Amino acid sequence: MVAELKRTYLIILIPSILGFMLAYGAKAFDLFRIDREAGHTNILGPAIFIICVTLAIALPMFYRALFAHQKRDQKMVSEAEFIKFERRLMVISLVTPYLALVAYTLEFPKFYTTAAILMGLCAIYYFFPSKRRLALDRRIFRVRGNAHQDI
Repeated sequence: MVAELKRTYLIILIPSILGFMLAYGAKAFDLFRIDREAGHTNILGPAIFIICVTLAIALPMFYRALFAHQKRDQKMVSEAEFIKFERRLMVISLVTPYLALVAYTLEFPKFYTTAAILMGLCAIYYFFPSKRRLALDRRIFRVRGNAHQDI
């Protein structure tokens, strides 16, 4: 289970890391220029920032509470439902690094770019499928099955 979730995590995350590397290289060698006078930063900067906060913090908390609420009357949650929940949680939160990449590439004001990158790092760190976090979630959600099979 852990290996499967880590694989999903890396499949989602690696393209954004490569995108940051390409954007950094393109900026370092002056391969493209962004017209900062266009005014798109005044609207898109705050919008990207709000979406990043929503995807990194608010939506995962809401989804987690919704899952707990749906399963509150069940004595046990199946392994398949738990993996599906963890995978969706990962997908929701790991959109944030891509939005941070957009903020970095389009050269938004430093506040919005830095905040988007910090939200991306928060999502990357918190939603890494570690054995310890998954064991805790298994206990919280009362997942049935062999708890030590892959953890």
